[in-house]
Amino acid sequence: MSSHFKKKTSTKQEIPLASLPDIIFMLLIFFMVTTVLRETTVQVRTLLPRAEALTKIDQKRLVSYLYVGPKKLPGNKLGDTAVQIDDALIDDVNAIRTVMYRKLLEQPKLIVSLRVDETSEMGIVLDVQQELRQAGTLRINYSTKREL
Repeated sequence: MSSHFKKKTSTKQEIPLASLPDIIFMLLIFFMVTTVLRETTVQVRTLLPRAEALTKIDQKRLVSYLYVGPKKLPGNKLGDTAVQIDDALIDDVNAIRTVMYRKLLEQPKLIVSLRVDETSEMGIVLDVQQELRQAGTLRINYSTKREL
């Protein structure tokens, strides 16, 4: 046999790791940009009523949500009807005027989206509407589910 051809006994194939930090960084940026964090914790139950004709709001950043429904209690129990704006429960209905007026000053094109539980009494909804009128927030949207 010829001594010119020698058989290699061990071959190592390594995975190139030079671009791994770049890939991880791009994935991190992607998930940071596409993730939407929930801003409010809803403390009242809102089973929305159904409707046939719906219009979708295009600019979500102009919307302020106002929740009306029975307060959630521990043990899956429900309490009295309460009003919630953002993360705060409103004790006095008259305070809605002050809170919404301040929001309107910050965002003049503010749209108030009322998310009212279908079992809520109409009296509290009318009180909320009156306070919103007094605050000058006249662009009101009523949230519903599409009827199937």
